[in-house]
Amino acid sequence: MDEQSNTISAFAKLGDFLNGMVPSENTQNEAVEQLQAVIASAGRHNGWFTEASVLYALKQWSQLLTTARLSHWVSPYKFNAASPKTIAIIMAGNIPLVGFHDFLCVLLSGNKALCKLSSNDTQLLPHLANMLIAYEPALKNRIEFTEGKLENYDAVIATGSTNTSRYFEYYFGKKPNIIRKNRTSVALLTGKETHAQLEKLGGDIFRYYGLGCRNVSKLFVPKGYDFDAFFKAMFSNKEVIEHHKYANNYDYNKAVYLMSDFKILDNGFMILKQDEGLHSPISVLYFDYYDDLQSIGQLLHEQQENIQCVVSEIGLENEVSYGSTQNPNLDDYADGVNTLQFLSNL
Repeated sequence: MDEQSNTISAFAKLGDFLNGMVPSENTQNEAVEQLQAVIASAGRHNGWFTEASVLYALKQWSQLLTTARLSHWVSPYKFNAASPKTIAIIMAGNIPLVGFHDFLCVLLSGNKALCKLSSNDTQLLPHLANMLIAYEPALKNRIEFTEGKLENYDAVIATGSTNTSRYFEYYFGKKPNIIRKNRTSVALLTGKETHAQLEKLGGDIFRYYGLGCRNVSKLFVPKGYDFDAFFKAMFSNKEVIEHHKYANNYDYNKAVYLMSDFKILDNGFMILKQDEGLHSPISVLYFDYYDDLQSIGQLLHEQQENIQCVVSEIGLENEVSYGSTQNPNLDDYADGVNTLQFLSNL
């Protein structure tokens, strides 16, 4: 087997392991217990990383990390195996393992991953990396984690906010790079959605407490839209308010809006506020009205650099079905930039 095949095999073995340990009640063994201990530690370090959130992320990856899926995904690309590069990966930490896709891309391309972790997510990826090295020892020379200044790299993949992107562009602009900025996701409703569709939309809104770029933070609804059906469908997510960090955000935002005399809709665990913005605070969902589908389609097109997913089922180009924003495929690239294509061109 060649190097890429060995790497695919290692990731597929990791996928098999994750598939067997999720949910956590399944058969226990030392490796499962070690990962569970890391999950618990990550949750103590970052209160947003609940066991349920981390297990959900691991479950999604367990379904993607198969030999067939990985082989099919990389098959169109040619990489320069004879001259591997060192790719610096600056990772975000807003949701568990958000940098894993870049890590996977770099290793499947035959290059070395030089990873700088977010302080919010320091434990999960190094543990999975050690598992990969156990499956394929040659990966030890192609995985490095650093806390210091990034040095001796050939290209950069950096994920951060719109503000940090300016910093990234200043420091890394002279190297081949992918620099990602703030994005969020929106939903376009018509008022004809079923209860089941709206319930699935609840997952797009509340999964990971709304912290991901694939979380819906804004609704576009027709004028005269009745929110009763929407709120009834959201009720199945009411336990989100039991998380203390989420509850603190909810209480704070509600107090600010009430003191400022903003008109809001509130169901006890989420706030709806009419706002032109796309990026709503935690516990808040912005909404705005539209006149017709043509005009809202034009608006979404103009805002495409700020939007990761558009949730709808009316036939929009690149729309995402209800309940599927947090289940991306391997070729669903952040910011729409094909990471494997970027790596193949180095």
